[in-house]
Amino acid sequence: MNLILLAPEQALSDQQYKLSDRQIEHIAKVLKKDHGDKLRVGVLNGLIGDAVLDKSEWLVTIETLENEPPKPLPMELVLALPRPNMLKRTLMNITAMGVKKIHLLHSAKVEKSYWQSPVLKENSIYDYLVEGLEQARDTVLPAVHQHTRFRPFVEDVLPDLLVERMGLVAHPYQAEPCPVDLVQPCVLAIGPEGGWNEFEMQKWSDTGMQSVHLGDRILKVETAVPVLLSRLYPAK
Repeated sequence: MNLILLAPEQALSDQQYKLSDRQIEHIAKVLKKDHGDKLRVGVLNGLIGDAVLDKSEWLVTIETLENEPPKPLPMELVLALPRPNMLKRTLMNITAMGVKKIHLLHSAKVEKSYWQSPVLKENSIYDYLVEGLEQARDTVLPAVHQHTRFRPFVEDVLPDLLVERMGLVAHPYQAEPCPVDLVQPCVLAIGPEGGWNEFEMQKWSDTGMQSVHLGDRILKVETAVPVLLSRLYPAK
């Protein structure tokens, strides 16, 4: 937790925020901050600054809020729904790297039971996104959309996403090397562990999406996601 992220429901006033149990534990056991110490804080979807810790009541009083959060990646990420135990880590990594629009998508090789996982509940997703923001010292919460049907997404939703954006779909076969350091926005689609099937690849192609690969090695989703993002938009 490199940033104490303060949500609106924690506000006691414009300057004071009550800390959550998770934040209290981290401040006490990891940061080892004492009464009167300064903390790096950010307001959800707002600015970043410093606050003073009141350890007697476990609240913080904001001193400054003057720094903008990091710039987001100019990307919409389409991700075939991973296994639930992988989704948490993947969402945290995606968020930490600056993606602000995430589409979780069904595909032929995604188990239908995954969509019933408690991991996909709104409050669970929110917690994972917040952890990613805290890691990266960011405050802007990503939007996460869930699409349980592949074809309606590709035919009805994707065309609007591709307006003024390059379309890329990660696929290890019959694909071009993944471009590096894009200067334009993009839509990136990453498949499930077993990859996209032939029908799905044809549908991606029909919309103008370009197939790209990362080389001969086949990577797990949780590895491929940060590698692709760091190639397309390297940290400056």
